Amino acid sequence: MEEPASKRRRISSSAADMQSAITQPGSIKINVTGAYIIDHEDDDTPPESSSSSSPSSSSDSPEQTYQHHKRDIRLPNHTAVVSHVAADIGGSLAKVVYFSRENEHAESGGRLHFLSFETDKIDDCIEYLRSLQSRHKLANGAKATELTVQATGGGAFKFYDRIKERLGVGVQREDEMTCLIMGLDFFITEIPMEVFTYNDADPENAAVYQDVRTGPYPYLLVNIGSGVSMIKVSGPSQFQRIGGTAMGGGTLWGLLSLLTGARSFDDMLAMADKGDNGPVDLLVGDIYGEGMGYEKIGFSDRTIASSFGKVLKRKREAERSAEDGGGLSNGDPNAVKPATNGAETADGPPAGVIADGRMFKPEDISRSLLYAISNNIGQIAYLQSEKHDLQRIYFGGSFIRGHQQTIHTLSFAIKFWSKGTKQAYFLRHEGYLGAVGAFLKRRPVNWGRRGSVEA
Repeated sequence: MEEPASKRRRISSSAADMQSAITQPGSIKINVTGAYIIDHEDDDTPPESSSSSSPSSSSDSPEQTYQHHKRDIRLPNHTAVVSHVAADIGGSLAKVVYFSRENEHAESGGRLHFLSFETDKIDDCIEYLRSLQSRHKLANGAKATELTVQATGGGAFKFYDRIKERLGVGVQREDEMTCLIMGLDFFITEIPMEVFTYNDADPENAAVYQDVRTGPYPYLLVNIGSGVSMIKVSGPSQFQRIGGTAMGGGTLWGLLSLLTGARSFDDMLAMADKGDNGPVDLLVGDIYGEGMGYEKIGFSDRTIASSFGKVLKRKREAERSAEDGGGLSNGDPNAVKPATNGAETADGPPAGVIADGRMFKPEDISRSLLYAISNNIGQIAYLQSEKHDLQRIYFGGSFIRGHQQTIHTLSFAIKFWSKGTKQAYFLRHEGYLGAVGAFLKRRPVNWGRRGSVEA
């Protein structure tokens, strides 16, 4: 499918900014000239079917244990063989980045693929890497350089021996923070239509894509994975972790697994989409009433005053209702009273209980907790940016996953607390910063890429 004219213009206008090559060992170069993002929803080529060097992946296959990111990066001018893959293995997810040829022909260029596995299924990830290894040999011949692994994240150390023994190849471990910054710099300076801001005033066109930047420093990176790290980046390879919080994606995943029936992070986000936090959270409108002048300080009646603030009150009301027989008969001795064991009455569920016996819908709980954690991260990010005088704040990590509610909440928090003086930025490959950085770290001494990373 042909790309919209606006996208074509952006790619064309930034071509001059991408006349660079990423030097790899020997004569290998990753040529990013003309690079662009492919959205598989608008692409006739199914994910990973563009090349014989990519394992087949049918979404209907019951054995598939990974998630393929829907936005490959097309590299139309890269024709050389790439003999390495990258893996960023975190506490919750293992992210994989690799290159494949386009349509089995070197002259057609290739693309970068992005996949993720739950870290609990690391053996499946290793088997996938083995399949890439076999395809690499098949596509490039018996004399092809052995496919090696660039690994980062805590799992690069935890699973180092397992990966090396099962694949029988070299595994190069890379520093996690360095890879994060290198990956983010690559996306900011090389890939058009990657970075965007969020404009909640225009919901139909909320994502405002940014042109590539050659001098993004200084900035704050807020990387939200299982936990949250906040990193001040002053220049190429000049960075410092200045803070963070343990309340991250792992917190949301853990608590919602206890409070709801969701079994995966994506299930939890899907439930949050359908939820309403109003029955769970105590809102400003609940305290002051509607239209009482709090708009003057930037609040609305839907502003959260206390996350989960209605839970205890509603629970006590339900307990009192059960103890006194419900109080719904209004003195009528012939009225059907609610059962104290939580069973439905003739008129429906007991007072304060929804149809399935719960007091709160899982969807409402999901949205409330998503807001609580996102708001907390947003405010801490603002405070760190204020302390270190940083105006640009980039949010990355697999917690975000392109989820509109999450992006809206983080963007609103930065805009509200900074009174519009600071800007939140997001990425279309936000969960793959470390993996891309590890992929780019495969280089000889004195290697460098245009301004964004020192050799």
